[in-house]
Amino acid sequence: MTSDTSRDRLGIATKVFYLFGDIGISMCIAAVAFFILFFYADVAHVDPALVGTALLMGKLWDAVNDPFFGWLTDRTKSRFGRRKIYLYFGAVPLGISFVLLWSIPESLTGIAVILWIVGTFLLYYTFITVVGIPYYAMTPELTRDYDERTSLTTFRMIGGTLGYMAGAAFPPLIAGLFMTSRIGWQMMGAMFAAFAILCVYVTAFGVKQRKELEGPPSELPPFRSLLACFKNRPFNFLLIQGVMTGMSFMLVMSYMAFFLTYQMNMKSKIPLLMTLLLVTIGVFLFFWKWLTDRWAKGPVYALGLFIAFGSTACTFLLPQGETPWIYLIIFIAGFGFSAQWVLPWSILPDVIEYDELMTGERREGMYYGVKGFIGKLSDAFGLFLGGWILKLFGFVPEVAQSATALLGIRLFFGPVPAIITFLSLPFLIWFPINRKTHREILEKLIIKRKERGIS
Repeated sequence: MTSDTSRDRLGIATKVFYLFGDIGISMCIAAVAFFILFFYADVAHVDPALVGTALLMGKLWDAVNDPFFGWLTDRTKSRFGRRKIYLYFGAVPLGISFVLLWSIPESLTGIAVILWIVGTFLLYYTFITVVGIPYYAMTPELTRDYDERTSLTTFRMIGGTLGYMAGAAFPPLIAGLFMTSRIGWQMMGAMFAAFAILCVYVTAFGVKQRKELEGPPSELPPFRSLLACFKNRPFNFLLIQGVMTGMSFMLVMSYMAFFLTYQMNMKSKIPLLMTLLLVTIGVFLFFWKWLTDRWAKGPVYALGLFIAFGSTACTFLLPQGETPWIYLIIFIAGFGFSAQWVLPWSILPDVIEYDELMTGERREGMYYGVKGFIGKLSDAFGLFLGGWILKLFGFVPEVAQSATALLGIRLFFGPVPAIITFLSLPFLIWFPINRKTHREILEKLIIKRKERGIS
């Protein structure tokens, strides 16, 4: 580790090449988050409760593959480095698995449908992990600087925002261009997959990593490596908060299409409103970076979440039918959610330095793996809960909904996710690592490395 801060400043080219990977990854993630439940329930006419259960089963696979692949990348030795080899060889299988999500054969019925859904999700989640975890773990290996990490993450999230915009706005537009809905959604999957593969390769070939920041391969066995993560107090803060916020965010995202279609009678405006949300998120990314340069990351993140979920909670008060108020609410929510795009991924690299003090190893892969697992698990419970709520409240696809069904959609799009998120905010307001404590951690690491004879 070096104390030369200037060496930790990154050029614009590195940041731009890096952001491309998140375009490809995020467009796939967003399409699944916004539309997969809607696709299965409203297009493929699969029981939404069964879909929620099947998606939960697929997500549980991440209990194994996220931490495992993170640990595997920490121990990888190759001429491409610890991370980029997985980008090179995982991009194409990721694209294929994404296409299969939207290609459920019409001839399948009963248990065969569930097996198809579970099987394709197992495949998709495997390869989104194989590509995503090494990609995310590159952040702390590109710079050690507290503020430069926020800058790099902000650029990355420009890519993430563009990907989310594509995943949120384009799928229904592309699907509508074809003769049937099923063919349209399948063609959307193929187009998205091809572009995602291209984006991942731009990052893989464009970003040049510094070997001295990669660190030697980890020597901890997998179970001990996993347990060591949970001895990290700041990381535990981040995990608890992440579970609560992640489940809430998935409820909001997966219910947005239902809310706009059946409560607001604005189905034709979904692409416009999704675009408004994502454009607002992108526009304000640098605002949250600016604020983080002046305040600690945890409290800034808490402020953004309060604004975002507070505004979506207000949708419960809207009467049924189209109203211009929804545009203002979506704009304010996008402003708050912009912090969600930057701050958790800027905080995580700082937590990894805290771990290095405890273990003496650089274990970015394991930390991003565990964080990815927790994120996907909270997403899964959000989808699971969302599917069963639709069934319990009497949702019927492609017809006007009953008052009970609309109440369920309104509650679980607005107030319920907000309450869950607000309960998580103290973990951010009193987060243990700030700019001062991070500097102290780096100084201790320099001393420890010199004692071990490491430059």
